[in-house]
Amino acid sequence: MKNKRILKLVGSVCMVVALALTLVLVSGCTAPYEEEEGPLSIGIFQIISHPALDSAREGFKDAFKAGLEDEGLSETDVVFVERNAAGSMDNVYTIADYFVSLGVDLICAIATPCVIAATTAVEGTDIPVVFNSVTNPADAGIDDWDEPGGQVTGVSDMAPVEPQIQLILDVLEPNGLTLDKLGVVYNAGEPNSVYQVDVQLADAITALGLAVDVVKATVSTGADVPAAAQTVVDAGVDAIWVPTDNTVVAGIEALVGPCEDNDIPLFAADVATVERGALGCWGMDYYDVGYSSGEIAVDILLKGANPATIPIETAPANLLYLYPDEAERQGVTIPEDLLDQATEIIEDED
Repeated sequence: MKNKRILKLVGSVCMVVALALTLVLVSGCTAPYEEEEGPLSIGIFQIISHPALDSAREGFKDAFKAGLEDEGLSETDVVFVERNAAGSMDNVYTIADYFVSLGVDLICAIATPCVIAATTAVEGTDIPVVFNSVTNPADAGIDDWDEPGGQVTGVSDMAPVEPQIQLILDVLEPNGLTLDKLGVVYNAGEPNSVYQVDVQLADAITALGLAVDVVKATVSTGADVPAAAQTVVDAGVDAIWVPTDNTVVAGIEALVGPCEDNDIPLFAADVATVERGALGCWGMDYYDVGYSSGEIAVDILLKGANPATIPIETAPANLLYLYPDEAERQGVTIPEDLLDQATEIIEDED
């Protein structure tokens, strides 16, 4: 196991032994990688496959490979061991334990369930964990964003929800519609989603001075999405908002159809979902989220940085994606002033 390059010393006292070939560091730090020690191994896993998380994974890998090149190394100096939990909360723990049994040099955990499992699995080891696409790091026991204090750090995708709700108003009101009932579909088993719905959404509604009845429909698996969609449709909601919920986003098509059939505008919290049928979103590029986490992994494995002192990063949610053709199918027209602000306008493929 390559992490044996990190030696723990009694009383955390660092000593340099004459003629020794091994660099001795304070516990928690990582010795910079030496090419002759063989390729690094990085375990990468995500809760489920959908465009946002897939982009984050590729961003992480690209950043790490760029870091290798900057250090005069090559892609042969790293082996990525990739796994997908396929939406199973049980699988994330199995995968995390598997990475530890392999003795990987670092674990990249993509999405909240994965970082929770990885944090548990690495206890008693010196394997660092770098996460991305995690809304609330507190779910993994991290309360101090500036100095996490353990062996886990990374990049949060926590984005302000208020601009997302304001976007709903900016679309509905010019179409002569009001937001009296907002449908929200999410997996109550995903802590990231619960936080967005119970805390961020509630705060956004208060901040905007709205009197909105939030109609919640929860799912456990992707197979539950059609029934949840019917629940909010039957409740007569004026619009539907989906947080960055991995279960629902992976099966978003099951929401798009009912929205088109019932003239209900569908809004997302990640821009990749707009390309799949939501009509709009203020959000972030998940490739950039993943890339930033890959740069952190470079600092830890190639430069000897201590994850305990690496601050949690966030990505700006300053991208406006709009899908005007889909909006028409959902019974509304996106105003020109919004289209003028758009970072990206999605068009139907010919």
